[in-house]
Amino acid sequence: MLKKKLETYIMDNAVDHTIELPDVVKLYAEQHLLLPDNIAVEVNDIRYDVIELCNKETEEVIRTETAEFLNESMTYLKKNRDEFIFLESKSFELARIDAVALELDDVFETYTALFGLKVQKKFGPDFKQYLDEHLNGDGVKYSVSFSDADGLWDVNFALDYMKGFDEDISINKIVELMYSFVYNMIEALEDAQ
Repeated sequence: MLKKKLETYIMDNAVDHTIELPDVVKLYAEQHLLLPDNIAVEVNDIRYDVIELCNKETEEVIRTETAEFLNESMTYLKKNRDEFIFLESKSFELARIDAVALELDDVFETYTALFGLKVQKKFGPDFKQYLDEHLNGDGVKYSVSFSDADGLWDVNFALDYMKGFDEDISINKIVELMYSFVYNMIEALEDAQ
């Protein structure tokens, strides 16, 4: 499914024989020979369609931000505990991510990513096993549940347990790290089938 989706994405989004892809997606496309000879790839950071700071209690938008805001470190959320960051990006579709909310979990004191994941229900056991094997550390690492209503997995996982996480690096770098983690997980799930 990743292959077909990426092939379609490349053909639909190539401009002047060039396509912009996140690094992990470019690697996947090269490994699976999905890049036509007449299309060049430019590696780019994830581009965001929506960047909002929202109130955790009411979910109301406090303000809309530009990509510049994502240069802040993750500690922004520790300093602003009543807020979460809401992100949408066309690039998320390639990793089957619906949208992402980032926050500091008040109970466990971990930075968390909450998002919808478009993976079939049958992948549940493999999905959970991947998270168990690839999130490192002690404590509650994740919670997942499948919503029959919208056909999405509701995912909430502690970013602190991802390899390479450091609260002092930028929000943008953390999102890219999370994106690569999820993309690699989807690839592993499909390869296992």
